[in-house]
Amino acid sequence: MAHDTNPASHDQALPAGLPSSLGAPAFVDGWKTRALAAGSVFAAIAVILAYLGQSQDGLGWDHFLRAWTLGTMLTWGLAVGGLALLMVQYCSGGKWGLLLRRPFEALSRTLPITFVYWIVMAIFMKRLFLWAVYTTKGATYAALKAGLITEIEAHCLNFKRPMLNPTTFVGVSVACFAIWSFYAWRLNALALKRETDPPENTPYWIKKFENVSGPGILIYSITMTACAIYWVMSMDVTWFSTVYGLLFLVEQGFQVLAFSIIVALALSKAEPFKTILRQTEQHDLGKLTFAFVMLNIYLTFGQFLIIWSGNLPNEINWYLNRIRGGWGVIITLDFIFHWLVPFTLLLSRDLKRNKKRLTLVCQIMIFAVVLNQFWLIEPNFKDAARNLHFSWGILEYIFVPAAMFCFWLASFCTQLKRRPVVQVNDPHLKEILEPEHVHA
Repeated sequence: MAHDTNPASHDQALPAGLPSSLGAPAFVDGWKTRALAAGSVFAAIAVILAYLGQSQDGLGWDHFLRAWTLGTMLTWGLAVGGLALLMVQYCSGGKWGLLLRRPFEALSRTLPITFVYWIVMAIFMKRLFLWAVYTTKGATYAALKAGLITEIEAHCLNFKRPMLNPTTFVGVSVACFAIWSFYAWRLNALALKRETDPPENTPYWIKKFENVSGPGILIYSITMTACAIYWVMSMDVTWFSTVYGLLFLVEQGFQVLAFSIIVALALSKAEPFKTILRQTEQHDLGKLTFAFVMLNIYLTFGQFLIIWSGNLPNEINWYLNRIRGGWGVIITLDFIFHWLVPFTLLLSRDLKRNKKRLTLVCQIMIFAVVLNQFWLIEPNFKDAARNLHFSWGILEYIFVPAAMFCFWLASFCTQLKRRPVVQVNDPHLKEILEPEHVHA
């Protein structure tokens, strides 16, 4: 259903200094067209690589599905992370919400395409998860006797079976998607109602959104943790981590902020963002991103330090599989692009106020998320653990996620065009339209 992108049609006067048209610029349609074209090319290359990989080592389609998991996690993180930061913004308030609220809402409305991506994982779960292959104690014992699994894997399969089985995998995942979809629908529906309400009712809407979003943040944290465990962590049934969900939570904020800043800066090439995106608010967004960079490395290094210093055989192997056999190169690059580069660059005040440079930093952050997901996913499989090697299949990690992201991006552009990109009855709008020197 199409939505009006001009609030003035609801007999609501626009504040002075605000352009008459508040819809997304026409060039957003160009983004969508290019994304669909690029996605089609990447998808074709991915299929060709799958056949080449299959003829090379028999793992072409396995790598295709592993790369599909990476693409699912990337787009899911943007969709659900956008919903989470939308709720955080409603609870915290602040001018940054006026700039990013519409992109966050558009991100939350891309949940349907991420659900379609997840369905593929569910259909082919036996090629991704050991627990989906050995679903009974008898099957586990037979695999152990045949030398297909280790003794510790057999123990973990039997111990975790009440949770790690196809029925609970599907049930929990579908329930989580239903919960996220409800919150996305509810917040987006309330946002439309608020848009048509007079500014005098703003205190009511602030309280309303806080009441919905407060519990929603807690529910998001629990459901997101459950899915991170099911979809990625359970690929290695021997791995235990109490901070795993929190790592994904912070990384989602990390990537959503980076992506949303890229979108906001790109939109500022035309009205209405050209008017409302001042250097002051751009600088504030850069500082918020810097905070997520710091929190991300704190949690990641904290987990590594605790496990490494403990040096327990049932824990340290997870890191050894991702350090030895060539994987040390990947973890080094992950550290450089995930923390060192954004941390160093975002220290600069001038960089945070430079649109091109801030965009570049945010692009590096998105790349770092993809690299980190590759480091998390691929070593879970015996052919790759402590054995980073080139094959046609390994190139799937470039083209499959790229294709999935492009198709997802086209969906995001569609959603972004459906509503005005500025909320006219926001209490911060008057301040953000004032010349910057007023608050210097």
